[in-house]
Amino acid sequence: MDLGLKGKVAVITGASVGIGLAVAKGLASEGADLVLVARQKDRLDEAAGRLSAECGVRAVGVAADIATADGVDAVLRRVDDGFGGADILINNAGTGSNETIMQADDAKWQFYWDLHVMAAVRLARGLAPGMKRRGGGVILHNASICAAQPLWYEPIYNVTKAALQMFSKTLSTELIGDNIRVNCVNPGLILTPDWIKTAKELTARSGGDWQSYLQGVADEHAPIRRFGTPEELAHFFVFLCSDKATYSVGSTYFVDGGMLKTL
Repeated sequence: MDLGLKGKVAVITGASVGIGLAVAKGLASEGADLVLVARQKDRLDEAAGRLSAECGVRAVGVAADIATADGVDAVLRRVDDGFGGADILINNAGTGSNETIMQADDAKWQFYWDLHVMAAVRLARGLAPGMKRRGGGVILHNASICAAQPLWYEPIYNVTKAALQMFSKTLSTELIGDNIRVNCVNPGLILTPDWIKTAKELTARSGGDWQSYLQGVADEHAPIRRFGTPEELAHFFVFLCSDKATYSVGSTYFVDGGMLKTL
């Protein structure tokens, strides 16, 4: 099936590993050119080179801290200089938190606000005018099931992801007149390197059976009784970017193996 993505330019944050890298590969497989954004230059360069060779597309890496205005500006300059704009923006960069509200200081709240919310605001604000000139575009936000069904141990993550979901909804009404479709995806348990790292750390003193630990998490939270793969989630992102999803506007989609317990 031709998804109408060949020759499109996609900007993906958090693109050097996990979900972001899987989405990048999915889009490249459909012929989209890529601007991969993350902080670690070596991983970015390796990913860009591999995807370019495997898929025959242009792929460049931009090493930048998008939690800062200067980092976002560097990305915007590279997109404009190298591609003359973008057609797709995937706001994926993010990380989990671990704290209590009573103990977390202002700096921690500010860090997550800048990474999960302001990076998305600044990138959308910077890229949307070019999308309009190119005839339209797609902006997708990777939030979390925690935006609607919070986990008790990461309140800052919960709050900022909920804000990202609301930003997505609000932005969609502002940009649809320019033929820019904005949607949000709330994944459940996705087996990223961060999950594996955490599981190994938590089981290091008890025998190191991190696989069983993760299976216990899946058994507790997901009726499907397993983690999803980044590739499974990426398929959904690619569909939402495509011309097969042109009536999807301002929605939030849960891809969670049945984890969400409300309607």
